[in-house]
Amino acid sequence: MMEEPSTKKKLQRVCLTLDLVNDPNLISEYKKYHRPANTWEVIIEGIRNAGIEIMDIYNVDNRLFMICEFPSELSLVECWRKMADAPKQDEWAELMAKFQQALPGHKLEWVEMERIFTLNNTN
Repeated sequence: MMEEPSTKKKLQRVCLTLDLVNDPNLISEYKKYHRPANTWEVIIEGIRNAGIEIMDIYNVDNRLFMICEFPSELSLVECWRKMADAPKQDEWAELMAKFQQALPGHKLEWVEMERIFTLNNTN
């Protein structure tokens, strides 16, 4: 039997981090906005239309960790630029800004993390 050629796109993964204001009430409210039923559909569409195929956000205490995967022919900067032009993105960003604070030594935005270890079936 002949195998079908793979139609999967090659994705690149980027991990980012950002802090929330260290206030349990604000952290709880931020999490509520990110529940599937509460995240604005127009924002989800904007993320997808920007080329991001997978996005996960994790939280511990007031630290956020985001994983984004997008086609390897795109850059994170291109995806962010497209998202910035999406409908309602400015309004969403302004709303989220009240919950967020910059990492020490950085300006207020998600900071790309350096990969320092990889384990997979090829190494």
